[in-house]
Amino acid sequence: MLTLKGAADKVFKHMFPSGHTYTVESVTSGHPDKVCDQMADAILDELLRQDPMTRAGIELMGSHNLLAIGGEVTTTAKVDYEAIARKVYKDIGYTDTLTVVTNVAQQSPDIAQGVDTGGAGDQGIMYGFATDETPEMLPLGVVLAHTLARGLEYLRRNDPQFAWLRPDGKTQVTIEDGKVTRVLVSCQHDEKVSQEQIRALLIEHLIKPAIGSLEGIEVLTNPTGSFVIGGFTADTGLTGRKLMVDTYGGVAPHGGGAFSGKDATKVDRSASYMCRQAAKYLVANGHAKKALVSVAYAIGRAEPLMISAVNEKGEDLSVIIKQHYDFKPKAIIERLNLRRPIYKPTAVYGHFGKAELPWEQV
Repeated sequence: MLTLKGAADKVFKHMFPSGHTYTVESVTSGHPDKVCDQMADAILDELLRQDPMTRAGIELMGSHNLLAIGGEVTTTAKVDYEAIARKVYKDIGYTDTLTVVTNVAQQSPDIAQGVDTGGAGDQGIMYGFATDETPEMLPLGVVLAHTLARGLEYLRRNDPQFAWLRPDGKTQVTIEDGKVTRVLVSCQHDEKVSQEQIRALLIEHLIKPAIGSLEGIEVLTNPTGSFVIGGFTADTGLTGRKLMVDTYGGVAPHGGGAFSGKDATKVDRSASYMCRQAAKYLVANGHAKKALVSVAYAIGRAEPLMISAVNEKGEDLSVIIKQHYDFKPKAIIERLNLRRPIYKPTAVYGHFGKAELPWEQV
């Protein structure tokens, strides 16, 4: 039988072996999947602003001038779903025409009867991770990938030299034995700018400021040679399809549940936030250099089926976590004050590592 320590050893040896190489990615606010995430969380925020007791699962799909808004809600709020989605689209920087179809229904009574009594809104396993590797307590590659993607958006919105930039974009960073070895930036652009100009400007104003010296680092920019068409015009977008961008870049486990568009009764979201805070607590208080916290639920049941916490040595820290954290859904909501319209900013550049978010405060 595999013990907890044995399981932890396997997890951490996979995540951080000697000489380990890993690659993580991020995307800009104009990436089609992230557009859908932002729309979902903007709708959720408006629902919560009007009715803090709202329960919602909002899903969107955008594809070639068509936007479909679906999902389930229980709320007293009166919301114009289409208007909110269109505003998000415009604010991101897109100007093309969208045909919008809306089909949002009442939450299933079979699910509601369990949530009404304080139970979890679904079954599942959630994970939280923290490391002392960076001030954000995230893996270095995750921090750098988000820095590059966020920098692309900043340059597009604020620097006249980058008037050719368009909303869609992706970044990728490879780390080998704790050092950056490769950087990739793909950015949507005006058709009149040359790839030579793009590369030179990105290296000087984005990549060097984020990475530092590029000696020994392979830098790739727009490897296809052209990225003029982007967003929904180029690719279909879906809510909840950038799970690794949202969390730990694939460096730590993910339970599989998406975040955006879901209120805090959905433990996919709220318990992942609490696991992250608990993992940060373990690192901040010297119990771990790297901490992995996991919790499992049954739909309709408040008490978790499992609470587990381990450090990089495979030591079981579950007792410490259970002393300080209550993982019942209502307790998480109250502790983190999650019935507020705070979610749209989480929908880009990761749900973790932003100091202003309640689950990041230890």
